[in-house]
Amino acid sequence: MEQLPYIDEHSITIDATCERVWSALAQALRRDFGGSASAPLTRVLGVAPAKARGNWRGTLHPGDALPGFAVVETHPPERLELRGRHRFSSYALIFELDAIDPARCTLRAQTLAEFPGPIGRIYHVFVIGSGGHRVVVRRLLRNVARRA
Repeated sequence: MEQLPYIDEHSITIDATCERVWSALAQALRRDFGGSASAPLTRVLGVAPAKARGNWRGTLHPGDALPGFAVVETHPPERLELRGRHRFSSYALIFELDAIDPARCTLRAQTLAEFPGPIGRIYHVFVIGSGGHRVVVRRLLRNVARRA
């Protein structure tokens, strides 16, 4: 599999078991990235995968997808790797869950990505340099915590 450059990592400690956090993660991903509100943007960017597959209700399998993100690796409730691409970037979003004790879990989200060509570099500035990516990932982590 293609090795992508490291972008960033964010984490949150959640007062719930890793199993509960895993389920909440799948639900939050489905809600935040699986909706039709992003459909015009996904068409403009030419995301792959383009359509959702799987139920995203806790049990995830390689090949399940949301627009722009495909499950490539899943080890519940410890690791979930999503990958995708579009006209300006190839990327991975890796979630790792670590039990602190029986009732608390740390959820980490690591982003890897490349932005080829001049337009890719401009897109990088727009998405990463602006702080927009950081805001979206942190919001996702907070949504998982609320659901868990």
